[in-house]
Amino acid sequence: MTAIKESSTIQQNKKYALDLCPVTYVMEKIGGFWKPIILYHLSNGDKRYSELKRAIPAVTEKMLIQHLKQLEADGLVIRTAKPVIPPHVTYELSESGKGLIPVIHQMAEWAFKDMDGKYKCG
Repeated sequence: MTAIKESSTIQQNKKYALDLCPVTYVMEKIGGFWKPIILYHLSNGDKRYSELKRAIPAVTEKMLIQHLKQLEADGLVIRTAKPVIPPHVTYELSESGKGLIPVIHQMAEWAFKDMDGKYKCG
């Protein structure tokens, strides 16, 4: 992988946008194709990995794991592992993640209206 030159103009512009623009901040946290979909499914309560995978069959295992880790690192999702065999891991929205529920539901509502109710998430 190529190293990112932190002093580059692009990196400086990105840092400036992150520091000053709330929309850029949100997109940095929930941007991408799968993160909003994952958050949408977690808005109904905690889920195990397999439940999320069933709810979003088009996502690859690699992408689901990667995005769950990023959402956890950003403080939007809480991963809870119970010390049993086999392991029992659940994912749920943190308080910060719960604050996004109205935004995610508004996005879904807009999609239903814009696509005449034909859109199905996942």
